Amino acid sequence: MDANKLKEFVQNNKKLVILGGGALLLLLIGVIILTDRSNSPVQTVSKPKTPVGGDTTQTTSPSSGNIELVYWGLWEDNETLEELIEQYESENPGVKIKYSRQRYGSTIEEAGYEKTLYTRLVQSYTSSDEPAPDIFRIHNTWLPKYRYLLSELPSSIMTSSEYAKEFYPTAVEDFTDTDGKIYAIPLEIDGLVVFYNKKLLKEIGYTDEFPTDWNDLFDLATKLTKKDNSGQIIQAGLSMGGTKDTMRFFEEILYFFMLQEGMDIIDETRTKVTLNTQKGKRVLDRYISFSTGEDAVWRNDIGLDTEMFFSGKLAMLIAPSWMTFDIIEANSALEFDTAPLPQLRANNKEVYYSTYWGEAVSKNCKHPEEAWKFIKFLSEPANEKALYTSQSKIRTFGEPYSRVELNSLMVGEKYVDAIAKSANLMKSWQIGPDDEVKEIFSDMIETVIDGNDASSALSNAEKRINDVLAEYN
Repeated sequence: MDANKLKEFVQNNKKLVILGGGALLLLLIGVIILTDRSNSPVQTVSKPKTPVGGDTTQTTSPSSGNIELVYWGLWEDNETLEELIEQYESENPGVKIKYSRQRYGSTIEEAGYEKTLYTRLVQSYTSSDEPAPDIFRIHNTWLPKYRYLLSELPSSIMTSSEYAKEFYPTAVEDFTDTDGKIYAIPLEIDGLVVFYNKKLLKEIGYTDEFPTDWNDLFDLATKLTKKDNSGQIIQAGLSMGGTKDTMRFFEEILYFFMLQEGMDIIDETRTKVTLNTQKGKRVLDRYISFSTGEDAVWRNDIGLDTEMFFSGKLAMLIAPSWMTFDIIEANSALEFDTAPLPQLRANNKEVYYSTYWGEAVSKNCKHPEEAWKFIKFLSEPANEKALYTSQSKIRTFGEPYSRVELNSLMVGEKYVDAIAKSANLMKSWQIGPDDEVKEIFSDMIETVIDGNDASSALSNAEKRINDVLAEYN
């Protein structure tokens, strides 16, 4: 009741006012005051944002309303995901997915995807000038560095037991932190395989099954290596024993050797590595032996291994399956195929090396549950198959399926059969900021190639990597 209404009330009820006296008037004034207060805006104090590394409690996001989720991808154009995004939006009214393909960047000097993503996520705690994406891709080795910036997968979306059933063991290990929570869902699986030039193998009369152990592979590499009159390699049998300057995936290959040797390279907290051991020295010596001495099958001044393979001057290359696309683009006439990584004869258990990506959600995402629902939607078998089909229209094949139940669809298929055969036995290391670690490993290898002691090189690399892990992990 406002002041005018009070005046009218008093004039129309003079007798009542006289009898009631001041008591009634005071009562009505009290009603006016309370009414005015109830209609005024409520003042609240905003809760400060959770500091980096602080409380991880999440609130359940609404399932309807105007929700926009910014999704950063890496390899897919908008058209590739357009149909699935439209389907999801139609099934979830009020939710909009804003997809943006990012440039990865392949050199340490440039501010590529990893550095940009990490910076944006950190800045999102203190500023809104450079907004961070809600959904984005992280590599399977990045979790220790990114863990405190990520929203965990809610059990209402997928339980840990469901996750372990649907995806490969490497994904469970790579994307589950020491707290037992899951922080990414993979839409693909990939790992190191051996690419081999079929023409060069035919030239030496090789018709056997492709080697499955290192001894036979090394023998084949030796036969495929050609030298000039001065003893210099002019056609390499296998790129092995090099650094970042000559081998694109030297770091992953060295990790794989360590896995085969059974090294516990990193501790359970993922904050400390141990390299300077007898196993570590044995691995480093064996790795370097491929590029040194009279029996060398690779030389470190011959050029970058991928370029050599493109030109037909390298018989065998170890790389992830996606290197197929670069090879075909560089030399569509090259006859090649892939095979699983060779194993050590002394080992009873096979092991392969995984290198792939998973979709994660920012801890500062306003609607984390909606974001996870969308990621799970993309990972559903029917949608992975649809995505694979869409990707295959613009390149040789789609991203190898992350779902175990879809593995059989890759068996016998050119280029991805090797992934199908090895996916269930893949492992990796949770090193984290790989650019810096890559530099450290490269320096370590160069030091030993130059004639320095392997133990000292391993010890120095161990210290430098642990300094990096202390900063990020």
